[in-house]
Amino acid sequence: MPQQLETDYLIIGTGAMGMAFTDVLLSETDANIIMVDRYHKAGGHWNVAYPFVTLHQPSTFYGVSSKELSKGRIDQTGLNKGLADLASGAEVSAYFDEVMRHTFLPSGRVQYFPMCEYQGDGTFTSLTTGEQYAVSRRKTVDATWLKTSTPSTHTPKYDIADEAWFMPPNDLGRIERQPEGYVVIGSGKTGIDTCLWLLENRVNPDKIRWIMPRDGWLLDRRNTQTAPEFFEYSLGAQANQMAAIAASDSIEDMFDRLEAAGVLLRIDQAVRPKMFHGATISQLELDELRKIKNIIRMGRLQRLEADQLILEEGVVPTSTNHLHIDCSARAIENEETCAIFQDDLIVPQTVRPYQPVFSAAFIAHVEATYGDDEEKKNSICNVVPLPNHDTDWLKMQTLFMMNQYNWSRDPEIRAWLYDNRLDGFTQLVQDVKEDDTDKVAILKRLRENAMPAMAKLQQYVASLG
Repeated sequence: MPQQLETDYLIIGTGAMGMAFTDVLLSETDANIIMVDRYHKAGGHWNVAYPFVTLHQPSTFYGVSSKELSKGRIDQTGLNKGLADLASGAEVSAYFDEVMRHTFLPSGRVQYFPMCEYQGDGTFTSLTTGEQYAVSRRKTVDATWLKTSTPSTHTPKYDIADEAWFMPPNDLGRIERQPEGYVVIGSGKTGIDTCLWLLENRVNPDKIRWIMPRDGWLLDRRNTQTAPEFFEYSLGAQANQMAAIAASDSIEDMFDRLEAAGVLLRIDQAVRPKMFHGATISQLELDELRKIKNIIRMGRLQRLEADQLILEEGVVPTSTNHLHIDCSARAIENEETCAIFQDDLIVPQTVRPYQPVFSAAFIAHVEATYGDDEEKKNSICNVVPLPNHDTDWLKMQTLFMMNQYNWSRDPEIRAWLYDNRLDGFTQLVQDVKEDDTDKVAILKRLRENAMPAMAKLQQYVASLG
């Protein structure tokens, strides 16, 4: 017979989104909460991330609303030099563990069940004891919808011969013999991180082969900085983006203008990107990546054999002395979207591009503020789908701009955004003084081009069918 529990909110998943949602619910309501997760401590996929992973955007707007993650410093060395600090995977994992142990649990309103598998319909089972639980609750929050995947936990979609030397990037720090060469499998952010790690560890770029099924558009990390001294780049990039879209006369021309304006980057100027995952890099990192010349653009890997790589569009020789590193896991597996508020079910998803933790916190605020008006809550929290193909950028940007416009018309939401540290930019904009002519000019250009840009985006999205 399952042990019976009762709560207001049952939250499935203590990853970044589950933690950010809970944090706002704790601070803005008097609700009781039960949190369930299969991992042994809070943090979700950060528990199994590769050891050299860092945040890709500044720590200043990551984590939960109530506790700062950033050390508040500018990196003085390395490939992020001159930009706001990026927390390491170990720092992020320790941060979420501390939030759980020193903020959530001491509140007396959170019960936490780690190492438990959720079966659905309010029931879950302990992986360590087998004990079963059934929860009577007012609402369930599925904070696992996006299905975050990591190299160490996913199953590659290609066959691997037993003789092949193969590992996820998690194991790179434990290699015991020198490879003849390295083969990085995957062109996303994990592949980028792995190539940079190899280069930082003095691997000759000519010893690296990079299987890149699709080139991707990238974001310049300098444009994501929230400190006032970076206003020219952060808000300047947004103004440049609006102007580029508004002035364009085709989708291809739009991407060319976005690149020329410094909004988007690519590794190889001779190859047209077909992918966009929102990966963020610094100019120093981009310079390093361009040192790798042996990039294999023959589609996805189909089979890794002892002496050859069988790809969609050809065969490339390899050997058992080459180390093959699997970077093919996509960070977010689930591209399907649904309504966020569904009666007694809440499904947090992204309502702003690249910012899942902000999105979860914002959704929790809307839940706490607008009661049972489900139609209004969903109208405020339109889902911004995660991008995959290059043209997904258009749909993502259109929906994001619609959300921003709707939020700007609500004084209560504007005030919340200003005060919430995960927002990043509202405070930066609202604190501009009238006599700061340079910043005022940037904001004027942004606003003047916003509506023409929206019209172009809607035109382009309609043309995609």
